Amino acid sequence: VQLQASGGGLVQAGGSLRLSCAASSRTVSNNAMGWFRQAPGKEREFVAAISWNGGITNYADSVKGRFTISRDRTKNAIYLQMNNLDPEDTAAYYCAASQWAVPSTTLRDFRSWGQGTQVTVSS
Repeated sequence: VQLQASGGGLVQAGGSLRLSCAASSRTVSNNAMGWFRQAPGKEREFVAAISWNGGITNYADSVKGRFTISRDRTKNAIYLQMNNLDPEDTAAYYCAASQWAVPSTTLRDFRSWGQGTQVTVSS
């Protein structure tokens, strides 16, 4: 399956962005999906994940209360609504499909990856 992320851009601190990730097929409809991010010189880190049916979500502590992950199984898509953005949120954001139905925070549980979409937050 191919995953296509979009929606990144340049925004001022305190602003909002909505990322989208579309899957090329329904093969991930029964899989948890997630968002990770990677800043220059840093390791890729977990941001948020959602279960196969959207009933369970996990968030990194750094984004709780500011980011919301959702999915639309009819469109084979997931979304990441990012509010109150901070310069520390600047990174390339990647969507991924897990091998499991329930979300985890572990990178190795995610087997299919999309290309990154850049989010830059200016101060």
